[in-house]
Amino acid sequence: MKKSFSLFLALRYLKPKRTFVSLITIISILGVTLGITVLILVISVMSGFELELQQKVIGFDAHIIVNNGGLLENWKETAKAVQSVPGVVAVAPYTLGRVMAEFDHHRLAPLVRGIDPEKESQITDIKKYIVAGELDLDGDKCVVGLNLAEQLGLSVGSKLNLTSAKNVDAIIDQINRAQKEGSKDPQLFENIKQMILPAELTVTGIFESGRYLYDSDFVLVPLYVGQEMYELDGGEVHGLAVRTTDPFTVEATKHAIMERIGPPNLALTWVDQNKELFDAIRMERGVMFFLLMFIVLVAAFGIMNTLITVTVQKTREIGILKALGARTGQIVGIFLAQGMVVGFFGTLTGLGLGMTLIRFRNETRDFLATVLHVQVFPASVYQFSEIPAKVVPSDVAIICVSAFVICSLAALIPAYFAARLDPVKALRYE
Repeated sequence: MKKSFSLFLALRYLKPKRTFVSLITIISILGVTLGITVLILVISVMSGFELELQQKVIGFDAHIIVNNGGLLENWKETAKAVQSVPGVVAVAPYTLGRVMAEFDHHRLAPLVRGIDPEKESQITDIKKYIVAGELDLDGDKCVVGLNLAEQLGLSVGSKLNLTSAKNVDAIIDQINRAQKEGSKDPQLFENIKQMILPAELTVTGIFESGRYLYDSDFVLVPLYVGQEMYELDGGEVHGLAVRTTDPFTVEATKHAIMERIGPPNLALTWVDQNKELFDAIRMERGVMFFLLMFIVLVAAFGIMNTLITVTVQKTREIGILKALGARTGQIVGIFLAQGMVVGFFGTLTGLGLGMTLIRFRNETRDFLATVLHVQVFPASVYQFSEIPAKVVPSDVAIICVSAFVICSLAALIPAYFAARLDPVKALRYE
């Protein structure tokens, strides 16, 4: 197979030899490789993080929640109005608030979500997250997150005590009343006793959503238990959870709901509730792309340095080539071909290494944690038990093409100086 004149000489100059130039060439290729690897790995993890977060949020939370900042008193009428909106699949009431949870002298303050199990199953995918026991909320029972269960030492069948902070004001009022009446009414002390005693619920199931925030901070209880804990004697709820036909087109459905129910009610989509987090991920992904691209630029400077060294060392040869009639474009092509070859092999090896690390990302993390005791992607910070990743072909293509173009352009400067050499001066070069 015949090669062009420029490519033939470029490959001759790049042929591995035990020389300074060949070593620099290898280092330049490694620089490109590392740049491509890190870029692909980071961008894929960031894309996977965003996608995984969306899936976890959509799977555990409602597509839209409806509340008024307080209590929904006539929530059944509101639910009917919301249900009639086109695009709404199901509506379920809920209560939500923090309580004091205690088991075996361990205490935490998780969020307690009061739900109607039958209606909630139409809203979220909570059943598929159950890893122990079952979703049984018939009576004084509860389901807890896996990390919360581990922190409190809970298992299926354990008795979990929950005390609502809402009782504090009522307890203080009863104590003040008892003091004023001189403790003559024994019923007052009985009322205080009932308020102080926590609700004892049996753990019937443990769920693992894969998002640390949910698994370490949520207790699911029957709706009436949530209402009792927050003294919603009139049957009020804190809000309505809504499921739509498409979670990614909820904005139009939200506006339709607001037109139907009107103020002071407010509808919030899952995007609204996590807007700051998703915006931060997108911004960080863009910033990381440009910052990590500087690794490729550094590698490009290494290529430029290599070719400048070749230009100096091959001055006499360049002079001979020009004297023999080599055109300026052919001389430029020699060095441009070298930059393209280095960029091609660097991009190719970087792509292979990057895809390999993505495939074995969790194994690599475990290895670093076991051998070097380095915690990479801790679940308590990033809210996921495993490192998520999604390879977006367009992102990978942009990274590879950009790196190849940068490496090729880096060869233009030494090529320009080589093309401008005067053959007479070059032949006199010592």
